[in-house]
Amino acid sequence: MTTKTIAIVDDHELMAKALSGLVQKYEEYEVLYEVSNGKELIQRIKLKMIPDIVMLDINMPEMDGYETALWLKNNYPEIKILALSMNDKEESIVKMLRNGASGYLLKGCKPHELKQALDSIVQKGFYYTEYITSQLIKSLNPDSLQNPLDQMGLNERETNFIKLSCSDLTYVEIADKMCVSPRTVDGYRESVFQKMNVKSRVGMVLEAIRLKLVEL
Repeated sequence: MTTKTIAIVDDHELMAKALSGLVQKYEEYEVLYEVSNGKELIQRIKLKMIPDIVMLDINMPEMDGYETALWLKNNYPEIKILALSMNDKEESIVKMLRNGASGYLLKGCKPHELKQALDSIVQKGFYYTEYITSQLIKSLNPDSLQNPLDQMGLNERETNFIKLSCSDLTYVEIADKMCVSPRTVDGYRESVFQKMNVKSRVGMVLEAIRLKLVEL
C-alpha cells in the first residue's frame, strides 16, 4: 500500500504535535508538515508541497477552516479534507461539509477513531462517524431514482426546509425565513428525518446532497 501524505493545519502547536505523533505511528501515513493556519498551508501547496490529506482545524486566526476548505475545494479538489474541531454543533459540521470536507472528527475522539477516519477517507472517500445512516453509504446512483422527492413523499414546505437546512442557519433562523414558528419547524424536521431515514441534520444534508436536492 502506498504511503499517504498528510498536512496538519492547527494553530495549537501542542495539538498539532500530538496529532503528528499519532499519525507517524501509522505505517500507511506520513506527515509532510504542520502549519498553524490556512495561509501557511496555501504557501506550502504553491511550493508544490501537496499532501493527499489535510487535517484541518476549524477555528484558527489568519484564515480559518471554512475559508481554507473552500480554497482547497476550488483549487485542489483532489486533496481530501478531514475537519478537526472541539465543536460538535451541527451548523459547523454542515458548513464544513458544504465547503468540501470529506470527514469531520471531534478533537476529543479516541486515537483509534483518527486511524479509522483516515482509512475511511482513503478507501471510501469520506468519513462521517455515527451521524450518518448506512443508507447514505450505499452509493445509490441518483440518476436511477424516479424523483427522490416523490419517492420519499416530501412536500414543498419540507423540501424548502431541507434546502434552508443545508446552510449554516440555525433552526430558529429557518423558522423566521419560512415565516412559521420554531415549533412548526420542529415538526418539519421530525417528518423529514423520518421520510429520509436519517437521525441528524448532518445526515439530512448529506442525503440531500447525494440525491441532488441541493447544489453544492
